[in-house]
Amino acid sequence: MPTVLRVRGFRIGFYSSEPDEPAHVHVHKAGGEANFWLGPVQLSWNKGFRESELRDIAWILGANKSQVG
Repeated sequence: MPTVLRVRGFRIGFYSSEPDEPAHVHVHKAGGEANFWLGPVQLSWNKGFRESELRDIAWILGANKSQVG
C-alpha cells in the first residue's frame, strides 16, 4: 500500500486495485484500520480505533486534503 502521509503515528495510504470505489484512503496505526471517503471526508468503516482517534484522523485528513486526495 503506497503511503501518502504519516502523521502522529497514523499511516495513511491507498490500494491501487480498488477502481470501483469512490476516492478514499486507508488509515493504519497499532493494529487499527479505518477507511475514509475523501469527498467529503467521512468514515466508511473502522476496525479498532476509538472515537477520539477517528475524530483526530478526520481532522488530519481535512487539514492535509491536498496531500491525500
